[in-house]
Amino acid sequence: MKMTLLISAAVLLAAPGIAVAQSSMSNMAVKGAPASVQQGAAAPPAADHCDHGQPESAVSVSAAADPHAGHAAEPRATSAPQVEAVDHSGHDMNAMAGMSEDAPVTGAAPAPAPPSDHAADAVFDPAEMARTREALRRESGAFYGSMVIFDLAEFQARKGRDGYRWAGEAWFGGDIDRLLIKTEGEGTFGEPVEDLEIQALYSRAISPFWNAHVGVRHDIVPNPSQTYAVLGIEGIAPYWFHLTGQMFFSDRGDLRARLEGSYDERITQRLILQPRAEFNISAQDMSAIGVGSGLTDFELGARLRYEIRREFAPYVGVEWSKKTGETARLARRAGEDPEAVSFVAGLRVWF
Repeated sequence: MKMTLLISAAVLLAAPGIAVAQSSMSNMAVKGAPASVQQGAAAPPAADHCDHGQPESAVSVSAAADPHAGHAAEPRATSAPQVEAVDHSGHDMNAMAGMSEDAPVTGAAPAPAPPSDHAADAVFDPAEMARTREALRRESGAFYGSMVIFDLAEFQARKGRDGYRWAGEAWFGGDIDRLLIKTEGEGTFGEPVEDLEIQALYSRAISPFWNAHVGVRHDIVPNPSQTYAVLGIEGIAPYWFHLTGQMFFSDRGDLRARLEGSYDERITQRLILQPRAEFNISAQDMSAIGVGSGLTDFELGARLRYEIRREFAPYVGVEWSKKTGETARLARRAGEDPEAVSFVAGLRVWF
């Protein structure tokens, strides 16, 4: 009996210490919890131990150990917070700290001046580049040169006595302004030259395909010789027809005109067929040189040439020439045939 009383007294004396120890262990468990639990994050769901047969005292201690049991967890943020944009359109950027009021506005500074020298001179010989630029300048608009061309230089086989004919020109100058010398004539072998004229013209480019002419024409033959003021135009018409039109005002008040046309039909790169036509008109009778008013004469022909080189092209062809109206009557009176068909062979050359 005495022993039982002693054990009961010992238990009563030790009970307060056991309670204090349990309280300290609970506090330690709370303080050692993960940071997510301390900051209010949702705690993982408690496991269901209802079937484990634990005593009610253990469940009560677990519930008391969790101070947040039964609290609703706050939702966690799923994206970065949005920052509100600030409008700086009305701010004076030059007034910012550390910037001078005299500083230029951004983007308003003038562009740097281009270099005054040629960039190629830094790599190549400047003297050689200067010669190259001069050649390019001449070929691209400051060109000066010369050319002599005989478009017709031919033998004419015809009824009666055979004859000859030529038509050529030479020019000196540039692309815009040129001095142009033209000559043409014809005759019969064994007889004096029947027609011989020379023109000295100033040629001026009035469009990319047309030149205007003004100058002087002098007829050496037939006699009496005459001198004319010349006004004309020459160029390339649509479809590449080469046309020349001239008006002649003589020192005696006579007015004449001439229209010429030709077309180069390329059969191959070297074989070329050239139809050609020429018409002469007079405003009045000029009986002293065998010319009547109206259409005085015309020539129609075709020549086939082969360009051995561009500068050297022999040709063969046929030509029909006829004097008309009063001019034909004057020719018959002088014992001439006003109409002739000639087979021609000649050379077109230029240099």
